[in-house]
Amino acid sequence: MKQIVVASTNKHKIKEIVAIMEPHGYEIKSLLDYPDIPDVRETGATFEENAILKATTIANHLNQPVLADDSGIEVDALNGMPGVLSARWAGSQKSDQANLALLLSQLADVPPERRTARYVCVAAYAEPSGAIKTARGEWQGIVASSPVGSNGFGYDPVFFLTDLNKTVAELPAETKDSLSHRLHAFTRLATLIG
Repeated sequence: MKQIVVASTNKHKIKEIVAIMEPHGYEIKSLLDYPDIPDVRETGATFEENAILKATTIANHLNQPVLADDSGIEVDALNGMPGVLSARWAGSQKSDQANLALLLSQLADVPPERRTARYVCVAAYAEPSGAIKTARGEWQGIVASSPVGSNGFGYDPVFFLTDLNKTVAELPAETKDSLSHRLHAFTRLATLIG
């Protein structure tokens, strides 16, 4: 097993990445194992810029290879927003409930056929030497008119999958993990880094 650090303290995200990367021969540590590392500010204008920023900063700090990602929801009726601001859409306090409420209020007068959206994840791999690789994954859906389900986090209660007739928050974790944007991005990245 090759050891690699995931630049995250989000337990949901770490668990998902562990499930994706372990079959590829990676033992995963996370920033929970390194509590003294300061947060990396996400100042990039794109998911890719933020993922690379986090991966390279932590790789240089720890002097070892690091995985990072940036992910969020892009809503077509909002010109791709919240995008990189997904976690902070309703303000810097990073409240899932506030973000959902703001998104739903912004789409209140938008008919269902125009509420198309996608979850996006860009995964980045960085080495202290400066080598960087990235991969992008997407998951298509629509924004439901109200939250349904209690599984998952973030926008899962309103991210409706028409083919399954459920929101992501109604899916068991194993089903979500087998379909997610994060799975697509990290599986592609695992292939790139070998």
